Amino acid sequence: MRVKEEKSVTSIHPLAKKRAIVLITLPILLFVVSIGSLMIGQVSFSVGEVFQGIVSSDDSLARRIVWEIRFPRILVGIIVGMCLAIAGAMLQGIMQNPLADPGVIGITAGAGIMAVLVMIVFPGYLLFLPIAAFSGAFVAAMIVYILSVKKGGTSPTRIILVGVAVNAICGAGTNMLMMLFSDRVQSVLPWLSGGLMGVGWVQFESIIYYVLFALLLAIYSIKHIRIMRLGDEMAQLLGHNVEQSRLFLIVISTLLAGLAVSVAGLVGFVGLVVPHMIRLLIGGDYRYLIPASAIGGALLVVFADTIARSVFNPIEIPVGILLAFIGGPYFLYLIHRRGNSIATN
Repeated sequence: MRVKEEKSVTSIHPLAKKRAIVLITLPILLFVVSIGSLMIGQVSFSVGEVFQGIVSSDDSLARRIVWEIRFPRILVGIIVGMCLAIAGAMLQGIMQNPLADPGVIGITAGAGIMAVLVMIVFPGYLLFLPIAAFSGAFVAAMIVYILSVKKGGTSPTRIILVGVAVNAICGAGTNMLMMLFSDRVQSVLPWLSGGLMGVGWVQFESIIYYVLFALLLAIYSIKHIRIMRLGDEMAQLLGHNVEQSRLFLIVISTLLAGLAVSVAGLVGFVGLVVPHMIRLLIGGDYRYLIPASAIGGALLVVFADTIARSVFNPIEIPVGILLAFIGGPYFLYLIHRRGNSIATN
């Protein structure tokens, strides 16, 4: 017995050490990348100039660029990355499918069509853009979930197929709106590509309180996800209300995705790539997966946005396009890796 206990302790210890390393390294990398993002651009600054641009109140060039343009853009990028990564991790846990993602299964497209509706048809009501995006995301998520359920649980194949259909329908609706209101399309096109161009303190202040509320709910939901991952039957045996928890978790994940879409447009693949890579590093325990995914998502979006606006200078590539180049091949890799298991469901 003592030998078995010693073996179990030694087998757990490396994973705990790896979790600690990841949870310490990711915030450090996020801080370094954020400082680099403040320094790099069409106009470059030193670390000292960046610091002065943040703390000083004079009307210098560093103050105008660092504080008024780059700093809020980085903050919004952090928010967007956190929201999409947490939403993806939660959806993967709810649906027991590592291919689940707000963009892949139609949630982002649902949020997108409602956001475009507000921006094109009701531009005077932009204050309600986060609520509209959440409503569209929630409806899309419910359609995907309801149509994907079969006897014995959800099918990965049905989730992907229904998500493709929802994406197509919402995409058609978005295109129809753009055709009907072609005189207003120009202001929406950058948003449809997904990016942080033009994002500032106004966008940050419009969603920060919603985001804080959603993040608190996400932290609270960790215990629900851990129970749900045991399976419906085991969760019911433990006295857990499975359907109520599933609905609660879907609402939170769609709220997070809707908030991200409302300010950054159709940014995809963050919720797919980040949770899956973090899971490979630290395992599937959601006590560690949720915070690590949040920081990893923020790191990916800030890093990709820095590349998108600096490498191709003076042209700025929407970050959604760059992330699609990263996430698309990774998604194909996941499908290839899980091809046999998906085919049998």
